[in-house]
Amino acid sequence: MSTFGELGVPETLAAAIEKRGITAPTAIQEAFIPPAHAGENLIGAAPTGTGKTLAYLLPAFMRVDPQLRAVQTLILAPTHELAVQIAGVARDLAQAAEFPVAVQALIGGANIKRQAEALKKKPQIVAGSAARILELSRMGKLRLTDVKLLVLDEFDRLLGKQLADDVRAVIRLLPRERQALLLSATAPTAAVRAAKGLFALRLIRAAEGTARCEHYYHRAAFRDKIKTVQKLTRRLPIRRGLVFVGRSFDAERAVEKLCYEGIRAVSLLGRERRDRRRAALEAIRVGRAELLIATDLAARGLDIEDVDYVVNVDLPADARTYRHRAGRTARAGKAGAVVTLADDKEMERLKSLAARMEIELRALPRK
Repeated sequence: MSTFGELGVPETLAAAIEKRGITAPTAIQEAFIPPAHAGENLIGAAPTGTGKTLAYLLPAFMRVDPQLRAVQTLILAPTHELAVQIAGVARDLAQAAEFPVAVQALIGGANIKRQAEALKKKPQIVAGSAARILELSRMGKLRLTDVKLLVLDEFDRLLGKQLADDVRAVIRLLPRERQALLLSATAPTAAVRAAKGLFALRLIRAAEGTARCEHYYHRAAFRDKIKTVQKLTRRLPIRRGLVFVGRSFDAERAVEKLCYEGIRAVSLLGRERRDRRRAALEAIRVGRAELLIATDLAARGLDIEDVDYVVNVDLPADARTYRHRAGRTARAGKAGAVVTLADDKEMERLKSLAARMEIELRALPRK
């Protein structure tokens, strides 16, 4: 395995990464960083939790000119939380490396006047949502003529039906001579085809993932699933758990029930106000909550450290959804477990899904 220095990462950046406890590159970083630094247009596909954010942030830092006070790297993300998370990682990296680069998050739902004011500081790296990027550009507050690098994080979502028009509109604002890096956990064929229609890209897949993730099922009647979550929280050594619910369950009511039973639970739902969602993430990250009840849309791409259990209350719709949920645990080489609650009717679907994914699915031990 290479070192970050052997991949061409400057010593100051490598030292900053080591301060975060990362001493060796992951498979996607090893395969992706050198060609990204060389200026290639790339698609990077690797399971969640394998370091895709640093795989593109390090080349981005290596390309930024600190003397040029203009946006040089533009990172688009499909959710506000993911954009803020990316900006936070970039900002922490710049501070740890003592690298004079300014970072700004630009997302909808936040005060646009404050964002316009922040842009007067001329950040070199911007992470945000396509709609807000377009809005600020049309207001004349955001110039994108100096962008050297465009990153689409979770590009399969960004190029899907809901977001593609805004993403394409942003791309038209950028210089023709710029690099594109697209990353995803799954990189499905249709999304790769759409991406290649926009850019001349080379696909890099890194087979690295959740080898230390255990997969369990637990039988529970549909009406008893929230009660089962309560019992499992007391029975299992859950320090930081992520519970996925779908439309079949009233997530807010589920949180109320769990809290009434003494479980410290918070929710992350797409329809909630941004300040409530941010507070929920902070609560689970610092340990004020032990369970985060979330929908697939709200939790997509989030990096919450040390999630030890993922609980599927609703069955994942398909293998792709299962992978994204499972990828919230067993990250960065740590152990974790996925527990899927299933009634008798759901068991056949769950076992079929596990067979297609080639994962070993076992009954959750009683003790």
